[in-house]
Amino acid sequence: MAHVVTSRCIDCRYTECCSVCPVDCFYELHDPKMLVIDPDTCIDCRECVPKCPVHAIYEADELPDPYREWIEKNADLWESGENITETKEALPEAKTLDEVQRNEKDQSWDIAEPRYA
Repeated sequence: MAHVVTSRCIDCRYTECCSVCPVDCFYELHDPKMLVIDPDTCIDCRECVPKCPVHAIYEADELPDPYREWIEKNADLWESGENITETKEALPEAKTLDEVQRNEKDQSWDIAEPRYA
């Protein structure tokens, strides 16, 4: 099963994950402003997971419940994006991991971090 980019990436678009992907399965979206993974190309190598500063990438079978919808969203959205293979500047409004986690706590979510982060 492929890896999945979750909404933790929205308005951040950190791209360190793209530069380590051996199969170039990341796509950059402009609405929402984030990255997604082509699930048919992803080989589950896990190289991208520790590169994401906001821990937005999970193995699909380990997704926390509030992010389960992102399996389908990645599958649906990647074709509308542009393939990205190199690191670029994050968006100016990019959040930190602390900000992402605080937002999740504000929603009463108890989110486990990705296993390989």
